[in-house]
Amino acid sequence: MSEGIRLIIGLGNPGAEYEKTRHNAGFWLADEYAKKLHASFSLEKNMSAWVAKGRFEGQPIIIAKPTTYMNRSGQAAGALMRFYKLQPEQVLVLHDELDLMPGQAKIKKGGGHAGHNGLRDIQQVFSSPNFWRLRLGIGHPRTLGLAQQVAAFVLSAPRADERAAIEDTLWRCDHILNALLAGDFEQAMQQLHGGNG
Repeated sequence: MSEGIRLIIGLGNPGAEYEKTRHNAGFWLADEYAKKLHASFSLEKNMSAWVAKGRFEGQPIIIAKPTTYMNRSGQAAGALMRFYKLQPEQVLVLHDELDLMPGQAKIKKGGGHAGHNGLRDIQQVFSSPNFWRLRLGIGHPRTLGLAQQVAAFVLSAPRADERAAIEDTLWRCDHILNALLAGDFEQAMQQLHGGNG
């Protein structure tokens, strides 16, 4: 088993007007993970993030939600990684994914950013794509039969059926947290990808 995740970064946009939008799916899961670790968020301005500190098997675990807009997510990610002296391989980024339908989720390490501005910025700041990503499906306007442009779509709230499917995904992601923190990525993938239908 490889080393487990020590820093979890949920991606989203700050502010009440963005709270329920598809682009904030990463924040939704970060909130779930903080609850699971009995950790609460407090603002750490020097990290440009809301930070929750928990523990797993004696190890400190950091969960963060950047206070910057999505395209500047690297600012918080870089500050946290440097402060806690972590490698990209110990970081898990939670983000919305257009290429997966609501109700689907996938874990992967490395790869491109597929046009996701938050991932692009983190990759640039880390000077490496080798961090873990948990991709939360939100669908694409084309696959969901909507006439919206992508930019408007990600900044809108999901419809009720999509939200229910995403909630189900968050519940399934909740169940793989221990495996991710223990470094058992194989088990986490089998558990999560097995339920993708």
